[in-house]
Amino acid sequence: MLAEISSLGFDHVELGYGIRISLMEGIQRFLANHSMRVTSLHNFCPLPIEIQSQAPDFYQCTAVRAEERTRAQIYTLRTIDYANKLGARFVVMHLGSVRMSRYTERLCKLIHSGRYLDRVYVRTKLEAIQKRETNSRYDYIVDWLKPVLEHAASAGVTLGIENRIGIETCPSEREFRRLFSEIGSIGYWHDFGHAQIRHNLTFLDHAEWLSEMSLHLIGCHVHDVLFPSSDHHVPFSGTINFATLLASVPSSAPLVWELSPRASKGEIVSALARWKQDFGVFNNSPF
Repeated sequence: MLAEISSLGFDHVELGYGIRISLMEGIQRFLANHSMRVTSLHNFCPLPIEIQSQAPDFYQCTAVRAEERTRAQIYTLRTIDYANKLGARFVVMHLGSVRMSRYTERLCKLIHSGRYLDRVYVRTKLEAIQKRETNSRYDYIVDWLKPVLEHAASAGVTLGIENRIGIETCPSEREFRRLFSEIGSIGYWHDFGHAQIRHNLTFLDHAEWLSEMSLHLIGCHVHDVLFPSSDHHVPFSGTINFATLLASVPSSAPLVWELSPRASKGEIVSALARWKQDFGVFNNSPF
């Protein structure tokens, strides 16, 4: 797996939430004998042994059941330990969700049916925002984070909270602002594709949001989007204007290409060559 990624032209990698613990020995052996380095781990990594497929939200810190919140914490602490062991500086995290109707899915269906920004769409969107604003798990998140942040600090690892797509996910934009104002030892991980979809759904303005978050930004997931909500395409194949948006990204922030397994080798190599031509190496190299 890592040899194939290296052959595409990347010398850094993020280990995702689909990595089984049985792969870790081989990964460590590869890293010991090659120049590739691990930038970040995406929680939970390695995958909890009882989970059979990629499921970063299988255990959530916002869960009603204390047992589930505890399981989420245990596996997060383990991810931090593995990040430390592999020399990775960052752990990318989701922070759960709230229980509410599937408004995001409904809005996407309205767009596909030709009702983008009509009265039904706007009414549905406003209803979704109102429901979400009255349904917060913020206090759960902060309480859950305290021991996790302490463990990360002792391990020399920085936590990056990823922006998500759905209106039901946490944190919301308002909760992100509050989180960064109250907790100084946490970072923001910007997912270009997720932000673009929220932009398309008119929940935010992508460029304005990224500019606002730039002071807290520690890393990014890079992939492109086909309107309105098809993501994980190779850069330059969709609608995201990376040239404009990258102006708000610190040059030190790692850029992790998070692509669909359907992307071909040719597409990836071509996009990477264009990226280097248009933007240079940016941060050591795009990876």
